[in-house]
Amino acid sequence: MADLASGLTVGVIALPLAIGFGIASGVTPGQGLWTAIVAGFLISALGGSRFQIGGPTGAFVPVLFAIVAQHGYTGLALATMMAGVMLIIMGAMKLGRLIKFIPYPVIAGFTSGIAIIILMGQLNEFLGLGLKMPEHVPQQIRALATHIGDAKWQTLAIGLLTLAVVYGWPRVTKKVPPSIVAVVVATLATQLLHWPVATIGSKFGGIPSGWPGWHPPHLSLDAMRDLMVPAFTIAMLGAIESLLSAMVADGMTDTRHDSNQELIGQGIANVLTPLVGGIAATGAIARTAANIRSGATSPVSGMVHALVLLVVALLAAPLAQHIPVACLSGILISVALRMGEWDTFAEIWRGPKSDFLVLLTAFLLTVIFDLTAGVGVGLVMAAVLFVKRMEELTNIHLVTPETETESAANHTITGKDVPPGVVLYRLDGPFFFAAAEKLEAALRGSGGRPRAVIFRMRNVPAMDASGLHAFEVAVHKLRRDGVRIFITAAQPQPMRVMDESGLVDLIGRKKFCADIDEALARVREVLASAAA
Repeated sequence: MADLASGLTVGVIALPLAIGFGIASGVTPGQGLWTAIVAGFLISALGGSRFQIGGPTGAFVPVLFAIVAQHGYTGLALATMMAGVMLIIMGAMKLGRLIKFIPYPVIAGFTSGIAIIILMGQLNEFLGLGLKMPEHVPQQIRALATHIGDAKWQTLAIGLLTLAVVYGWPRVTKKVPPSIVAVVVATLATQLLHWPVATIGSKFGGIPSGWPGWHPPHLSLDAMRDLMVPAFTIAMLGAIESLLSAMVADGMTDTRHDSNQELIGQGIANVLTPLVGGIAATGAIARTAANIRSGATSPVSGMVHALVLLVVALLAAPLAQHIPVACLSGILISVALRMGEWDTFAEIWRGPKSDFLVLLTAFLLTVIFDLTAGVGVGLVMAAVLFVKRMEELTNIHLVTPETETESAANHTITGKDVPPGVVLYRLDGPFFFAAAEKLEAALRGSGGRPRAVIFRMRNVPAMDASGLHAFEVAVHKLRRDGVRIFITAAQPQPMRVMDESGLVDLIGRKKFCADIDEALARVREVLASAAA
């Protein structure tokens, strides 16, 4: 019963959003509604989260609108199905956890950028301008500024009335969703006042009742090749959005979702939804949160939400033709304002300025160009900054009794007899490609040619192929000069890497020691043997 009540509530909330996001994505209101029905049911039934509510979302709006503008709906349908297959493969390959490692400044940047894109895209209908809007925000701003004098006051009044209800109704009661109240109030105002305001009926011919029929997309290798990048964008955005929504649900309910199963469920939904004329779908954070607050206990609530929308599509669709388009634009503007991570800008500004630069770059590129540029460049910048920070953590020190920092008896050289000509280096931090140069610089700074070198690797947790190569080069140079090499306290991962590469056998297994005491004892034996 709790799931029935919450599903009914979320279904009412999702109705204007599904219609509005369908229109904003460049398709018909009915296609947005059927996306919420089919994808919403499948995501709840087959996904890995108990509370996830799926359907068309604001994050997809700029991506889908651009695909429809360039390739038409047939291209969008094929790209959505391709993205669904990609999501299924990602889930089957257990890649769900990897999505969680996308840096937060990148996510916050493109999310806020998408919010701006949605906001600017809705001002045309909100003001009643009736323009054919360009694709990118800078051109949209120019078009709106040029034609602002043509705004229709009646349409603007309906839009403002919608915003007033959306933000004011929760002060009256939170039991009835404000978006559905706004739709009712705006529709009644338009009909009673006989204002010349565009409605779903006048602009799109209404929403047809009954089953939408089957719409299998035309498959061709040429079309799939052209749509590979858009499909990958849909898949990655869908994965990020759905797993973020599932994580929000986990935080609200103290549960854990199955990220790989969630990707598989999302993939199946996106493969099947275009067959009924739908568009790409993913988990919706706001609707999922509303589902939890309404008392949901299982995925049944999400399936009930889809069935509620199905009843509307089959029985009450003709009533939707009276809904003003400006009302839906007002609702989407409110969604965009809530969607933006505006507080994050100040929060990250107080932290490392490099993270703020990543956030700002992802935001600006998303707004000025597109989501692919924002996320792509943001990820590259975040990766470069991560490498830089890791490189700063890696240090190679020449160890002498004066510079010794170790205190444990079996790791310090303080008070111990270090034979003449024996040089010790302490390696700290992960040894990877960015730290390879430090090894060469440290070896050059030792001065003279030592008789033996001891590398202390107790603080090296990991080594990659580039770090291994740099270490091998150093070993070969030292061996060429007749220098004996010893290694102490190598951790499991670097030891395994060196062993599998053959470096352990090259140096000699007996020269890998547990601690500095054992290494010094071995050094004395080897040097004494060489002297004899």
